[in-house]
Amino acid sequence: MTKTYARLTPLAESLPATVPFVGPETQERARGRAFAARLGANENTFGPSPHAIAAMADAAKDVWMYGDPENFELRTALAVHHQIDADNIMVGEGIDGLLGYLARLLVGPGDVVVTSQGAYPTFNYHVAGFGGRIETVPYKDDHEDPDALIAKATETGAKLVYLANPDNPMGTWHNADTIQRMIDSVPQGCLLILDEAYVEFAPDGTAPRLAPDDPRAIRMRTFSKAYGMAGARVGYAIGGKDLITAFHKIRNHFGMCRISQAGALAALRDQDHLSQTIANVAAARTRIDQIARENGLTTLPSATNFVAVDCGRDGAFAKAVLDALTDQDIFVRMPFAAPQNRCIRVSAGRPEDLDAFAAALPVALENARD
Repeated sequence: MTKTYARLTPLAESLPATVPFVGPETQERARGRAFAARLGANENTFGPSPHAIAAMADAAKDVWMYGDPENFELRTALAVHHQIDADNIMVGEGIDGLLGYLARLLVGPGDVVVTSQGAYPTFNYHVAGFGGRIETVPYKDDHEDPDALIAKATETGAKLVYLANPDNPMGTWHNADTIQRMIDSVPQGCLLILDEAYVEFAPDGTAPRLAPDDPRAIRMRTFSKAYGMAGARVGYAIGGKDLITAFHKIRNHFGMCRISQAGALAALRDQDHLSQTIANVAAARTRIDQIARENGLTTLPSATNFVAVDCGRDGAFAKAVLDALTDQDIFVRMPFAAPQNRCIRVSAGRPEDLDAFAAALPVALENARD
């Protein structure tokens, strides 16, 4: 008889052994070959600032030391950048890591959390991991619906409500006035998680004014997207001082690598590189739209570093297009909830990446239609 020594909690025992996303590396191993264009994970293919690369290389010689558990220099620089107090900032292992900490802080078995059906699945993954109950509302015209989210939170007595602005996976966005009205409508005892991972790519007037001590909202930002450092795992939250202090009770104090801290600090200081990246991404979004239209498709307006390409039919057809692109070594993803799953999601890649996508898309469409 096999002996068992690790006794999982009933909650852990009940959960599937899955992850929110299947990584491109996993797919490459299964396929036996690499992708020619990596356009599915919304990574910034234009890369980080050269100053960030140099700072990380220099920090590598000191990697025998743990990183500063308080992330003091980075938090101080972020405070200056945003003109807020450093005590309103928590640095963590990407937004994903911060969402996990927040769920650990606030979600217990049976607690209700509200999100949009088909929105960022990693948030749901963390909520489920702490026993929370997820309530969803549908998208409205391919946008997350702030009014419906608040109504559902009020109806269910939710502890958390999640909205990404700009949105992943659709790339759409709401203006600052709409988001501020949502913040003003958060019911008593609830906290709005405002995921702003893509906000640097968005038009002026997308993000409401930072009011870090407002207890109704916590804002999430990252170095993974516009700053081109997805592999370094650096994100930060902006919120009330009491809530930020509470993170210290449960976070991994040595979770931030000193190399990542050094890179993020240098990246933040190189705003010229950020501006160039934003211009590169805008040009890539235009190119994706052109490629789609050349093939009889349309796209959704995007305020992110990806574009949702409307394949014009249903989810099964979009999945066939995605599979046919994968067969040609083009890695893309798609939304998983109807009707948004009529689209495929294409990252704003380099010209050579989009050349490969342009060559593969007609073949993929032809194969999907057979």
